[in-house]
Amino acid sequence: MRNTWICLLVITLLWALPQVGFSQQRSRTVPERAVVAPDSVLNPAALSFPQLDSLQLIPSDTLPKSDTTNVVPKGDIQTTINYYAEDSIITDFTQNRVYLYNEAWFEYGNIRLDADLIIIDWDKSELFASGITDSLGNIQGNPIFKEGNSTYEIRKEMRYNFKTQKAIIKDVVTEQQDGLLRGQTIKKDQDGSIYLDHGYYTTCNLATPHWHISAAKIKSIRGKQVVTGPFNLYFNNIPTPAGLPFGIIPDTPDEKASGIVFPSYGQERIRGFFLRNFGYYFAFNDYIHTRITGDIYTQGGYGAKAATIYKKRYRYNGSFDFDYQKFKSPETELNPLDYDTFWVRWSHQPESRGNSRFSASVNAGTTNYNNVVVNPNSFVNNVRSEFSSNVSYSKTFQGTPFSLSANLRHSQNMQTDEVNIILPDIAINMNRQNPFQNVKFEPLKTLNIAWNFSLQNSINNRITPTFGVQNEVLQRAQGETLVNRPNVVDFTLANLPQLLRDADNGARNTIPVTSNFTLFKYFTGTASVNLTELWYLERINFYYNPVENRVDRILENGFNRVTYYNSSFALNTNIYGFYNFKNKKRIEAIRHHMQPSFGFNYTPDFSNPALGYYQEVQVDAEGRAQLFSRHQGFLFGGAPLGESRSLSMNLRNVLEAKVKTDQETGDGSTKKVPLLQSLNLSSSYNFAADSFNLAPLNFNTRTSFFEDKLSVNLSGNIDPYATRTITNAETGVSTTRRINEFAWSRGQGIGTLRSLQMNINGNVNPNRSGRTPGEVREDITNDFLQQGGIMNEFVENEINRIVSDPSQYIDWNIPWNLGFGYNIAYTKSQNGQATVTSAININGDLSISDKWKINFNGGYDFRTAQITQTMIGIARDLHCWQMNVNWIPFGRFTSYNVDIRVKSSILQDLKVSRRRSFFDR
Repeated sequence: MRNTWICLLVITLLWALPQVGFSQQRSRTVPERAVVAPDSVLNPAALSFPQLDSLQLIPSDTLPKSDTTNVVPKGDIQTTINYYAEDSIITDFTQNRVYLYNEAWFEYGNIRLDADLIIIDWDKSELFASGITDSLGNIQGNPIFKEGNSTYEIRKEMRYNFKTQKAIIKDVVTEQQDGLLRGQTIKKDQDGSIYLDHGYYTTCNLATPHWHISAAKIKSIRGKQVVTGPFNLYFNNIPTPAGLPFGIIPDTPDEKASGIVFPSYGQERIRGFFLRNFGYYFAFNDYIHTRITGDIYTQGGYGAKAATIYKKRYRYNGSFDFDYQKFKSPETELNPLDYDTFWVRWSHQPESRGNSRFSASVNAGTTNYNNVVVNPNSFVNNVRSEFSSNVSYSKTFQGTPFSLSANLRHSQNMQTDEVNIILPDIAINMNRQNPFQNVKFEPLKTLNIAWNFSLQNSINNRITPTFGVQNEVLQRAQGETLVNRPNVVDFTLANLPQLLRDADNGARNTIPVTSNFTLFKYFTGTASVNLTELWYLERINFYYNPVENRVDRILENGFNRVTYYNSSFALNTNIYGFYNFKNKKRIEAIRHHMQPSFGFNYTPDFSNPALGYYQEVQVDAEGRAQLFSRHQGFLFGGAPLGESRSLSMNLRNVLEAKVKTDQETGDGSTKKVPLLQSLNLSSSYNFAADSFNLAPLNFNTRTSFFEDKLSVNLSGNIDPYATRTITNAETGVSTTRRINEFAWSRGQGIGTLRSLQMNINGNVNPNRSGRTPGEVREDITNDFLQQGGIMNEFVENEINRIVSDPSQYIDWNIPWNLGFGYNIAYTKSQNGQATVTSAININGDLSISDKWKINFNGGYDFRTAQITQTMIGIARDLHCWQMNVNWIPFGRFTSYNVDIRVKSSILQDLKVSRRRSFFDR
């Protein structure tokens, strides 16, 4: 037994001692060889020139000498050689060598070598370079070697054959695309590939990197990959257990690099702990990239995602994302949850060329997706209620006024589960034509005519009751609230035959005829006539059902037309008022701009039974009758009911002040400050109505304060008619109704305030505000170029992402940012019931240090007395790493998510860090 333990101890020592020695060998610093520069007057032959025989160890060109492609002569210089030295240049003709001292450089073709000591051997076409040790023992002027786009920072010395382009370098750091390589000894081959002995690889560009991969042998193939032997992962020079027998690291530009996508981790309240977005990024070529990732949850769920971007230069670009999630609660769960859900996003943008265009914007999926799937990178989607999509194709026929467009439209409501798909939506349009443009009479000269045709087929999952017609007119007259939530069926493949049978379809023709002219010099008039014709393949026949005491309907198949028209005349002008301040104050003048407009609209009554558009039907047992549109609920509706002779009135107001910019300098410069950006008042009066001729007075106003940092919007309407409250003596219930009398005639003021909405929005930060997208793009581009960046298609796409969607990025230069919004709404129905809703929303971010930033989004609903869905995010700039933590502290989507990944050097040059992007790997 004792011998067994001795054997085990010996075996352990035999294994451990080489490992310790190997680790010490990697960490041991090789002492630098001192190179002392002789005086320039000494004999150069006294210098000991290092032997360059080791260069022959690198295999020579494998092409045979007889190969016709090997056109480089072995012993000839191919281009001009330039060299320079600040101190002295010494030529040794006996050995055919040149010695360059102090700030020397050597140029040959696409190579440049800078060092304080350069020795040129013309016989062997070889270079030797190193720094020089001064009297204090410090080495100065270490070599910097550049070949094409590659740069080598040499800490000791190098030997280079400028004809074969092969080199041996001691202690060097070189950048390979987005990574840095460092090794004690490097051999460089003719094709740019390098071989490192005891080297490391990192993407951190600091002298002491935050992380690196250390290996005894590393090979870098330029533009392809970095291959290592057994390696370990180091953080801040501390070794970790993470390591593999070999490694392959992509070494291609960002737009061409394939590689592993590292996951984020966290916890959700329902699905438990998770690893999210772990997979692989495929850069197939310059035109298409794909990322495939997966999610896994401890409570029994998983997900799969596929994201693709594509681009064809000068033609089109786009992206396609698919997300599938499945979850089934454990059997022990009190409130089990079981679902299969998916979401599809597709975006396609063409570049302008030719006379046709195809574009797409698809955002659709199962109705429960945003209700069960937490998306911390798109927080707003979890609280959105409506989504829409559109796929369109348009074509203009050259030489003609006609154009064609075809669309596939989709809309989806998450609250009502209603899905509507319009497939297809075909439109043919004729541009406005001026048949009398050569006539001198202005109303006839400006007369123009157009034609618009639209054909649609709508597939909707809303259930239309087979029996019983909803009496919307009677409900509105009685002040009842219509049912907003429709009855729907699931939009699935199993229900597709029923959905197709219940599809609505129709066509609409519109012919607008308009004319513009000037009246009395200061007035502009517009006259128009609009002719509309609808085409349907069915119509409704109504009948009274005495058994059920209701109105039922029967669909009658057959082509039928609905034709109606209306005419209008509008007149508007502009009035300006000025008030100048005589005293020398900061406000010099106030300008009031008023734009009154009047319009008269006429629509005939198309309810004549002879036209067949309406049907008079008994509605109750008492024999009361009502007109029903025979195209009620159809795609384009039906003809308007009742005659209308309406006079519309609108008044727009703008109030501005002329303010001195600087009273001290007295240079007289001024600027315009909006006091009231708009105040609109509008109403109408229908002369043909038998009662309630005057429409409610609508008003809306908008203004801003503190240089547009705070904006206020106010809108509402006032009912000018009086109300009367009647109390039932038996039940004691009070009922309030409108009466056909003006409110001021019964002492009720100017009317009843039916609705009022006010929105206050602000954004405060210490950074310069109000920059246009063009200014943002210019600033980012200039910063990138000043840091030595090179513009290419990938960089331009990243800059466009920042400009088009700044919310997806964190600007570390702004110390804090606060955005807030307050909404309050008041409504009062005709039966006297009043409702008030109000909510506040706060969002922003705060830099607690140069590298830490906190962002937040949340609010409070005063009506329900509850905090709205809230998210708190933490971003940490780790120089070459980026960390994001998102936390939803309460609510249905309670969860947290941690994401740590290596950043791209391009993003560092752009001075921003992305919160989320398809290119993050």
